[in-house]
Amino acid sequence: MPIATVNPATGETLRTFDALGADEVERRLVAAHAAFRAYRTTEFAERARLLNSAADLLESEQQDIARTMTTEMGKPVAAARAEAAKCVRTMRWYARHAAELLADEHPARADAEDSGADRAYARYRPLGVVLAVMPWNFPLWQVVRFAAPALMAGNTGLLKHASNVPQTALYLGELFERAGFPRGCFQTLLIGSGAVEAVLRDPRVAAATLTGSEPAGRSVAAIAGDEVKKTVLELGGSDPYIVMPSADIERAARTAVTARVQNNGQSCIAAKRFIVHTDVYDAFTEEFTTRMAALKVGDPQDESTDVGPLATEQGRSDLEELVDDAVRRGATALCGGGRPEGADRGWFYSPTVLMGITTEMRIHREEAFGPVATLYRVASADEAVRVANDTPFGLSSNVWTRDDGEVDLFVRDLEAGGVFFNGMTASHPALPFGGVKRSGYGRELAAHGIREFCNITTVWHGADPGE
Repeated sequence: MPIATVNPATGETLRTFDALGADEVERRLVAAHAAFRAYRTTEFAERARLLNSAADLLESEQQDIARTMTTEMGKPVAAARAEAAKCVRTMRWYARHAAELLADEHPARADAEDSGADRAYARYRPLGVVLAVMPWNFPLWQVVRFAAPALMAGNTGLLKHASNVPQTALYLGELFERAGFPRGCFQTLLIGSGAVEAVLRDPRVAAATLTGSEPAGRSVAAIAGDEVKKTVLELGGSDPYIVMPSADIERAARTAVTARVQNNGQSCIAAKRFIVHTDVYDAFTEEFTTRMAALKVGDPQDESTDVGPLATEQGRSDLEELVDDAVRRGATALCGGGRPEGADRGWFYSPTVLMGITTEMRIHREEAFGPVATLYRVASADEAVRVANDTPFGLSSNVWTRDDGEVDLFVRDLEAGGVFFNGMTASHPALPFGGVKRSGYGRELAAHGIREFCNITTVWHGADPGE
């Protein structure tokens, strides 16, 4: 894929960029490593001051960067502004809490003495230069949720962003330096995917984090494994959205629409499979389908647009293949099922609800990355769990119920990194985020995320024999 800004609403190529040459990549590696050697010794208060400065800059520029994101990957501009605002909040959260999250951990005095120590503790120390391989769907948020904790921990970062969001990538590469971070603390590498291996194998790079597709995750994990380097992977998802008889059906259906079409349906944590108890299936389906069909599809720069185009032409083609396969095998499109009428430019796809899904359909197993929902009818909580877990993914899950016994069952049995009750999955800096199975490993955000790229160092002091 060329490194270029291509407007998905029109298909027009607006700007192209040359990939960095080997000499420039080397210069940035040198700068990142040199910056780490100095930056790692800074106090938390200084790191917090710098990160708050970056947050202030982003907040003042959120309208402009929102329009850039919308131009590059098609999300509605209101959602792009909200993404920028979420980044600001997260930067400030880590600036406020990092010192306590990374404070030395002391065992009980008796336990320390059992080890023969006068005192002992664990200290979190930064690992070094971390390579971040990031996707286009949340081009600001995915990066900031890594960068904010990594920088507060004392690491430095190299960003290899998706090739279709180069202007957003360049903005991020400049933001932290403009905020006052030492040169080299966070840099963008405009390189193609073929150049990632050499960077990851470089001995000055200590670890990597990737958010993206399963094939990309496999590749980075294999290279990092060969080099024995730490990785965190957040990959695909096909999250279940379970609705039980005790649920508030109107609220569940209203929230389901947002959960399915956020970011034009191109979100790993979007609800994709709607698993509904038979007692409320008809009522939920009618309300959900009516709301999906009423969404406004159009220009993502228009403030009134609900659903913009898919980010790439290939992405729309992949989605069309999944839907067409399902319909050929007996599924029924209750709304949508194709391109909107009159959409002769851009990569638009109508919000779609499919019923009659069977295990033989590709869409049952594969991730539908676009505004397409699949419906399943179940007769019990146990059956809902079986359907929900019948996927290679395990990122998050959504459950609507007011029954405490069902709450316990779903928390115990759902194979996912999160279970969200009576609401939709969302990430928050105070809560760990990540998945299981083919959705990846490791955690981002919260204390868990900031500690992923730390050397957890055991410090032991022997008792003074003269005492």
